[in-house]
Amino acid sequence: MKEFKLVATAASGIEALVGKELRDLGIECDVENGKAIFNGDLETIATTNLWLRTADRVKIIVAEFEATTFEELFEQTKAIHWEDLLPMDAEFPVSGKSIKSTLFSVSDCQAITKKAIVNRLSEYYSRYGRLPESGAKFPIEVALLKDKVTITLDTTGPSLFKRGYRLEKGGAPLKENMAAAIIELTNWRKERPFYDPVCGSGTFCIEAALIGRNMAPGFNRDFMFEAWPWVDKKIVDKVRDAAEQQVDYDVELDILGTDIDPRMIEIAKRNAEEVGLGDDITFKQMNLSDFTTDKEYGVIVANPPYGERLGEEDKVRALYKIMGRTYKPLDTWSKYILTSDLTFETHYGSKATKKRKLYNGALRTDLFQYWGKRPPRKPREESVN
Repeated sequence: MKEFKLVATAASGIEALVGKELRDLGIECDVENGKAIFNGDLETIATTNLWLRTADRVKIIVAEFEATTFEELFEQTKAIHWEDLLPMDAEFPVSGKSIKSTLFSVSDCQAITKKAIVNRLSEYYSRYGRLPESGAKFPIEVALLKDKVTITLDTTGPSLFKRGYRLEKGGAPLKENMAAAIIELTNWRKERPFYDPVCGSGTFCIEAALIGRNMAPGFNRDFMFEAWPWVDKKIVDKVRDAAEQQVDYDVELDILGTDIDPRMIEIAKRNAEEVGLGDDITFKQMNLSDFTTDKEYGVIVANPPYGERLGEEDKVRALYKIMGRTYKPLDTWSKYILTSDLTFETHYGSKATKKRKLYNGALRTDLFQYWGKRPPRKPREESVN
């Protein structure tokens, strides 16, 4: 089976989580800023698209070379064996970006790259005039960084955060892969209670249930590469079947999501039902301040409103104070709260155990972490001599 150089792209700050996920899948990788690079075949492409919870996309690195003139860009792009990847009728849009490079015009770089590929395919397929571009889609990107050109082919299609279960969403939803990343940064385990007090459309709760049941996050959707004519469907089916066999249907999950807005609760319920997790999560309309529990060693994960809009700041900071008062008695629970308000600790009423900088899209946010008491260690069984 043909080997490819691959890259899984990620939001800044969570690439190490993508690297860990790859290694957990048995795939060695090198983690760089915003990406993890690895090698693999078609089965690897299928596996990573299906299983990566925190990445954005999986791409084939088609070529890497230096170019400071359009002629160099054209000739080196044309020298690539595009016929091994693109059939004659391939639809291949070319996007681009250029950072600190001699060739700074992105539109020109895209046009030159497209022209070079068209020339190569036209010669190979003995096709003169325009190529039909009526077949499967092969999204290509030409990226220049300090005169180094990297040409990639997207295998994913719509970003991996689009799991396929979000029928409706709230006003400012957190992307599913970012929600999964935040859960992976917590100390939550599937045998512990999980609670989101401002659950909105249910993303944190649903992602926790997917993790708890060991369900592949991509099982409910298709990927771009599956439509490519040279892809063996049997290999993809094998990976999907293997993923289905790994689902833990026996684990009992204790996941609760609440929100003050009853409309959001109905949306969250529908989203959970869409992914087959309607019975695993309890959603109910409730004021944040009404939460009490006798359970221990749970985890609270929250993405409260940030108060970015004019006039909302005081209202949001009042919510932070309520959080601090409500959660103070829960000394065995760990709390993880994501916000762009760097004065959060002042309003919450206590200093975080740890903070972690993350980006919710282009917005700088911090994950304020309050670690609860650890559960007592189980006594070791005395060895029988």
